[in-house]
Amino acid sequence: MKLFLILFICCLFSQQLLAKKLYKYKDQQGHWHYSDKPPETKQEVEVRQMKAGRKRYIWLEKTGDKHHPRYFAINNYHGPVEIEAVLKKANNAQTKPALPKQFIVEPGQSEALFEVGAINEYRSWGYSLQYRYNIGSPLAVHDQQAVYLPPFAMHSQFQITQSFGGQFSHTGEQSQYAVDIAMPVDTPVHAARSGVVIEVNNDFFKNGLTQAYKSRANSVRILHEDGSMAIYAHLALEKAEVYPGMQVSAGQLIGYSGNTGYSTGPHLHFAVQLNQGMKLVSVPFKFSSAGDVSEPIAGKWLERN
Repeated sequence: MKLFLILFICCLFSQQLLAKKLYKYKDQQGHWHYSDKPPETKQEVEVRQMKAGRKRYIWLEKTGDKHHPRYFAINNYHGPVEIEAVLKKANNAQTKPALPKQFIVEPGQSEALFEVGAINEYRSWGYSLQYRYNIGSPLAVHDQQAVYLPPFAMHSQFQITQSFGGQFSHTGEQSQYAVDIAMPVDTPVHAARSGVVIEVNNDFFKNGLTQAYKSRANSVRILHEDGSMAIYAHLALEKAEVYPGMQVSAGQLIGYSGNTGYSTGPHLHFAVQLNQGMKLVSVPFKFSSAGDVSEPIAGKWLERN
């Protein structure tokens, strides 16, 4: 989830793809109509899923005068992020405090993070800024005593197809300690642990095995009280039952399984992650299944009673 962006002096921002529907229908006079909202008509309506648009979550804003601009961050996630800012192509320019530097930014608008100014005010000066960010606080420590519910409805059972260190796709730090659970599309997905929803991706509708699909899975991210985050991925299109900022309880319905993003078939991808060193790192966890508390193992069945 780490993002890198460069802009010169003006504001910086990150973006995320969002999909929309196009509604097409013919009225009684034979005229075609197009809308991005469901029309109120009894006529037959053709619905087409459109390519994604853009939405930004993190960016820097500038305040102060042109000789001493100050930068603050806008964080539209419902949880903390860590931002690293770097001064680039500095010509007679300096910052206070000195960059590069990391900042923890809570949701909303931050205080001024740094100021830029000329080293010699009698000479011309200029600069550019680069920044990157990662979701989550670098101070978080996962509670190793935490127990996670199987992420589906009561009186259900599903098989684990890939677990910790799975060689197909659980080799990177983000997913080294992830688990894949085989389940049909539209199976109810429930929160494994209570927390606050900090991110919802609800608009992707395709799947594949190219690199482009690795960031295009519908998902719900929940922030736990210890600062760790659970990711529920490959969810169904437009079927999230939660929204960013919503408090959820363990066992609460949050969405439905799907087959979106980097996926070969319908399943749920679940992992617990921390922000470590400006990158997402997965950590080991334990499920409570059929009276047993243990780490997930590929081939075994999870039960929630």
